[in-house]
Amino acid sequence: MKRNAFLITAAAASLFVAAAASGAALSPQDAKAGQRFIHPRLEIVLPDFPAEGLILDIGGGGEGVIGQLKGQQVVAIDLLKRELEEAPGAPLLKIVMDARDLKFLDGAFSTATVFFTFMYIRPEDHEKVFQELFRVLKPGGRLLIWDPLFPAKIDEKYTSILFPLHIRLPKAEIRTGYGVGMKPGQGSAHFVDLAKAAGFELVSVKDETGWFSAEFQKPAK
Repeated sequence: MKRNAFLITAAAASLFVAAAASGAALSPQDAKAGQRFIHPRLEIVLPDFPAEGLILDIGGGGEGVIGQLKGQQVVAIDLLKRELEEAPGAPLLKIVMDARDLKFLDGAFSTATVFFTFMYIRPEDHEKVFQELFRVLKPGGRLLIWDPLFPAKIDEKYTSILFPLHIRLPKAEIRTGYGVGMKPGQGSAHFVDLAKAAGFELVSVKDETGWFSAEFQKPAK
């Protein structure tokens, strides 16, 4: 489980574990202990996707979802060493690195992925991360993003939110939960605007129930 943002309280953690074990979604009423809103479970089907060459995976620690999916094609970076050490799968490399200051050369990758990681990065830093992703991708390179859709309006007493996830890969299923501070209304439009400002072209964006996926491309020269 990603731990970049904060530790889960005992009350919320016990509720989440019980829900994950039973397969049930937690209601907002279950989160009244403390100030955490527990979102209904997100159901995410992540099929294999074509990718040539190496894949830079931002926030590849924790469950190492992209590393589990694409194996030796993946160069996984994360700000926390422990997250990388605990990540399953077999990526080619695991490197402690800040996404705001990537240490790779220009045009080093054909594909970059950001799976439920922007939610842990301060919104004021998102622009810099997009600029770095644009720089390290080759012309024609692809950027794939998955992230939650934060509720636009919510009781002010909730200062944080926990998203239980059920992730279905072709050969594995992952049940986990990602918790962060509340970011009211942050959704796909926020990232589309930032990606375009960094120079990317929008290929596709799809809002699902509680989450979204988007694909961008660096223009080919």
